[in-house]
Amino acid sequence: MEKTDLKSLALAYLESKPPQSDIQKHAAEVFRSLDIPTTKNEEWKYLNLKNIASRAYTFANGNASDTAAAIAKPFVEAYDEQNANVLVFVNGVYMPALSRVVSPESDLKISNLREAKSKYAAEFGKYFGKYANDEHHIFAALNTAADAEGAFIYVPNNKTVEAPVILHYIASAEAGDVLVQTRNLFVVGTSAQLTVVEHYNSTEQANHSLTNMVTEVFVGGNARFDHYKIQNEANTSSHIGFTQTWQLQDSHYANTTVSLSGEIVRNNLHIAIDGQNCEAFMNGLYVLDGNTVVDNHTVADHRQPHSHSNELYKGLLDGKSQAVFNGKIFVRQDAQKTNAFQSNKNILLSPNANVDTKPQLEIWADDVKCSHGCTVGALDEEPLFYLRARGINEENARALLMFAFAEDVLERIQVESVRRHVEKIIAARLKMDI
Repeated sequence: MEKTDLKSLALAYLESKPPQSDIQKHAAEVFRSLDIPTTKNEEWKYLNLKNIASRAYTFANGNASDTAAAIAKPFVEAYDEQNANVLVFVNGVYMPALSRVVSPESDLKISNLREAKSKYAAEFGKYFGKYANDEHHIFAALNTAADAEGAFIYVPNNKTVEAPVILHYIASAEAGDVLVQTRNLFVVGTSAQLTVVEHYNSTEQANHSLTNMVTEVFVGGNARFDHYKIQNEANTSSHIGFTQTWQLQDSHYANTTVSLSGEIVRNNLHIAIDGQNCEAFMNGLYVLDGNTVVDNHTVADHRQPHSHSNELYKGLLDGKSQAVFNGKIFVRQDAQKTNAFQSNKNILLSPNANVDTKPQLEIWADDVKCSHGCTVGALDEEPLFYLRARGINEENARALLMFAFAEDVLERIQVESVRRHVEKIIAARLKMDI
């Protein structure tokens, strides 16, 4: 009988296109040894991947066609950002005609990943595959083994990239169910600065798409990296992402993840703080309705003393949507004088919406300040009454309160065009003008 499930099809794909490098060959072995996780796995306890795993996906490939360009253009033009470096991918295919680089190469080495292997071979070889640990993550292993396409960004030491980098990833399943594999490698050198926005979108479609994304981030000593991930895909699109960041001494890393729609979305964000006097910020927002399921798994791994991490994830859930938050702060024995804080706040707008939240602390050092907390509840009636008493009708008052709840995270998006874009989507969903 012909196999049509994700694991079998991926194995057949790897047989047809054998991995070339030692890193890829090892990843292929890991992939073969692992099973698609089920709800019996503690790390996937609240996320049922049965539908994702049973579909007969085609591995996306192809050329940068006019059709693909037409698909991508509206998503690219949705941003009103003129002074930005932009790379565009449709089903994993790089679209040079829609991409542009405005920063000088002396400040920013940027290209699609396949070109980077030869054009920036030394930088690529030094960092690729060194940080994304796929030993226990079957989707990351498949991404590495299958030679995924994406963006390579390298900022040399002491360089500040003023213009942000905006990456557009668009999935299109017009011809049938499709698996899109995206891979990024971002390296910010010593005392360098960079801002990157990853934007994941998909066309409205009858078929299903699955984006399997891996992003590796290296932040050198005294460097600053502001990193955003905006995910707003169709309700027939699923997304499994794995971001691994590695920080060195005196560095600053801030990640903001916004999930707005999709079928099933899993965001794994792991930060290894491997230097003293580091700052790590994890900001998250999910605004969900329909049957969308979003699962955020985060890890702040403090490996050295005198560093600080701060995490704030907030969620608004309507309809039959479901959210999962699993945040772990890990403080190793050498990480004395660590300050680590974590908060997850949720508002349920429907009796059928659901949240499972699990903040965790695992501390092996004895001189630290760490805290965590979570809340799940309905919209607060007291401020609602206060607004209605001033002549604002109930619908508008509720929208104002929900937007204010989300704004706490949105205001942390430093790229104004991106913040405006996300605010418009959320305001439209709340049926309010901004």
